[in-house]
Amino acid sequence: MKLRIFTEPQQGATYDDLLTVAQATERLGFDAFFRSDHYQRIGPGDPGPGSTDAWITLAGLARETSRIRLGTLVSPATFRLPGPLAITVAQVDQMSGGRVELGFGTGWYDGEHSAYGIPFPPVKERFGRFEEQLEIVTGLWTAEKGYSFEGRYYRLADSPALPKPAQSPRPPVIIGGIGAKRTPRLAATYADEYNVPFHTPAETGAAFGRVRKACEDAGRTLRLSAAQTTVVGANRGEVERRAAAIGEDPDKLRESGLAGTPDEVLEKIGRFAELGAERMYLQILDLGDLEHLELIAAEVLPHVG
Repeated sequence: MKLRIFTEPQQGATYDDLLTVAQATERLGFDAFFRSDHYQRIGPGDPGPGSTDAWITLAGLARETSRIRLGTLVSPATFRLPGPLAITVAQVDQMSGGRVELGFGTGWYDGEHSAYGIPFPPVKERFGRFEEQLEIVTGLWTAEKGYSFEGRYYRLADSPALPKPAQSPRPPVIIGGIGAKRTPRLAATYADEYNVPFHTPAETGAAFGRVRKACEDAGRTLRLSAAQTTVVGANRGEVERRAAAIGEDPDKLRESGLAGTPDEVLEKIGRFAELGAERMYLQILDLGDLEHLELIAAEVLPHVG
């Protein structure tokens, strides 16, 4: 089991805030730094400085870190055309020396689309575009002498399919969600990792089972992972303080996320590991609390894996 730090900068964070957390992530021994890909705060509250662009952020972090993996959970297909997205991710992969992973999804938050003039088609069309983008992006990365594609939504003619990413054959692709039909099929066809975000162990296990079945049918295997909102404290008072800082009830978060003392959190991580999860994405919402990361690194990280 590897532990990855996962941030939500649309809730209000600057690049410098993210750089500080990413460098702490590397220094403290975590496996990766991931961020969401949103352009607007989700839910009520002070937006602070607003959001930052995910891939511009990762490009900067690629040059200011040296070991940790870097990626998104997840980039919406609605935000970018597939050709430019393939170029962007390949370039950041080069800039990082081959440490990038693309978490990719259909897009869901209509508010940010209307706020910034981004088309937001109905869900059926979003899935259709998403599937074509998956084929195009991975095709551009792996094509040997150029690439063409003719689909319902996108057409590429005689693309040079450059630049190539540093990783061979391509950067890992992560698909998440708990959809019962389309998501397992797409994950089994295109992904290297399947992620279940913010669900109970029972719900996560059921979703893993559906994807395992789809992978058996496709003759493939995938890495499995989960994401959980995380609040760890040395004692109950510290857990309550950290939960309050992000607007969460600690008792509810014990049920819906990873919350409690290191021993409590380790017990729940173990439940996900028993289901087959190889990676846990620890959603850290208070980016100013570096002592939180230090506690997790000292009291949780050494006891997993």
